[in-house]
Amino acid sequence: MKIIISGRKCTPRDSFKDHAEKKLAKVAKFFDDAAEAKVTATVEKSCQIVEVTVASRGMYFRAEESAQNMNEALDACIDSIIRQIRRNKTRLEKRLRTGNLDAIIAEAETAVEEEDDFEVLRTKAVSLKPESVDEAILQMNLLGHMFYMFLNAETSEINVVYKRNDGGYGVLVPEIE
Repeated sequence: MKIIISGRKCTPRDSFKDHAEKKLAKVAKFFDDAAEAKVTATVEKSCQIVEVTVASRGMYFRAEESAQNMNEALDACIDSIIRQIRRNKTRLEKRLRTGNLDAIIAEAETAVEEEDDFEVLRTKAVSLKPESVDEAILQMNLLGHMFYMFLNAETSEINVVYKRNDGGYGVLVPEIE
């Protein structure tokens, strides 16, 4: 398994890199040599965040955890990825070890086709008035919601503001392809 370790707002220490390689050896037993693991460490004001993404033959496993220590966050990420793999263990082990990627793709497509019927429990009409992003964030906080849809006064487009896990805010802007 190829391992790529990088840092945002920091440079990971050699001890962290060694710890990551040791922990990813547990995950590598599920995949062949073509698999790739990307570990990204980020330092924020109050915590350290580690993101691990494992890619193999079109399948992706991703985990992101935060903790006071990078090694603790890495351990939590590895545990989360192992849980994801175990959840899909029988299907993954059979096909990854035999290399039958076509069967995995076919099974994934049939699983998507089977989920055609979704039950909509509630429909809510939202009246939109032109607002700035700051006004929308204030309104979202007043309502106690995690997200808020509004008509952006500057662009005349429908946007969504949301509360991020790191305590900040984000804005979703539509992009037509």
